[in-house]
Amino acid sequence: MKLVVAIVSGEDSSKVSGALTKEGFFVTKLATSGGFLAAGNTTFIVGTEDEKVPSLIEILKSNCSTRKQTKPSTGSLGLGMFSAAPIEVQLGGATVFVLDIEQFHKL
Repeated sequence: MKLVVAIVSGEDSSKVSGALTKEGFFVTKLATSGGFLAAGNTTFIVGTEDEKVPSLIEILKSNCSTRKQTKPSTGSLGLGMFSAAPIEVQLGGATVFVLDIEQFHKL
């Protein structure tokens, strides 16, 4: 038994949720936000059999897109001066953790 925790962009959340549900996965969704951009994410928690993990990861790959965004950067130039030069960052995709589960009880 595995516990899969997948963090995806809020923009991909509904596509991922629909695809996982369509394939018979029982999913718990949590609204979360990232620390770097403070952007909205969705964290999916899925308990599944070991042999279904590759299928779940494939669903995530095909439903999570990456995109670029410009973020203002603030850095000190010394003596209290700050620069706001923008930097480009990549967003989207998925961060996936697969954990072994010793016991599972559905009560």
